[in-house]
Amino acid sequence: MTRPPATLRDFYENPAVPVASGAARSRRQARLLARALGPVRTGAPPATILDIGCGDGSAAAVAAEVLTGHRLVGVDWSQDALRRARTRIPWAVRGELTDGGLPFATGSADAVLFSEVIEHLVDPDTALDELRRVLRPGGHLMLSTPNLAAWYNRGLLLAGVQPVFSEVSMRGIHGRPGTQVVGHLRLCTARALRGFLTASGFEAVRIAGAPYHDVPRPLRPLDRAACRVPSLASILLAHARRAGG
Repeated sequence: MTRPPATLRDFYENPAVPVASGAARSRRQARLLARALGPVRTGAPPATILDIGCGDGSAAAVAAEVLTGHRLVGVDWSQDALRRARTRIPWAVRGELTDGGLPFATGSADAVLFSEVIEHLVDPDTALDELRRVLRPGGHLMLSTPNLAAWYNRGLLLAGVQPVFSEVSMRGIHGRPGTQVVGHLRLCTARALRGFLTASGFEAVRIAGAPYHDVPRPLRPLDRAACRVPSLASILLAHARRAGG
């Protein structure tokens, strides 16, 4: 979403680069937001929800099944991703988090979904400023991102192995498990994420844990169990509100 160097833009325009997260995680995040928004009231206007960094629209399509009665708009700067998103969701528009910002008025959104985007950003500070701008006071931010301190990463670091989710090259995998380059530039722990959101003008920050769909099958029960302690979980799910509401 933040305008990167040309080589990084080319990376994300490559159709082979993954632009979707797990459906189960998207559904859980949508349910958390549905509870926060409350039931749709008869005669009341629908809530406007922006899926910033919607990728191919698959996560937004899953969320729309849960967030019935609300208006869900996908936003991405990748033209290839948007072409695919428009086959899955009614509204998908091009937008960036810098260089003029998102194509929405200040305070026009009731909620923002920001799923597995922040780890790809060159300038996350400006990105959070822009998300705060488009949210109404008290509006909801639902953010998910991989956890640098996931239970298995702690063991890998002790063994001198590069943590899962982290990358040292955009051209190949070096020193960590996995076979696919996904373009992660930044990773955080639960404590760091909470502090970053608070410093960026958000309040009532709550963090939950979610499993990672690529964990080897024999380890998945352990990965699900780790979600009970968010600081150990594979994925961090943060719910915060724009301060001032």
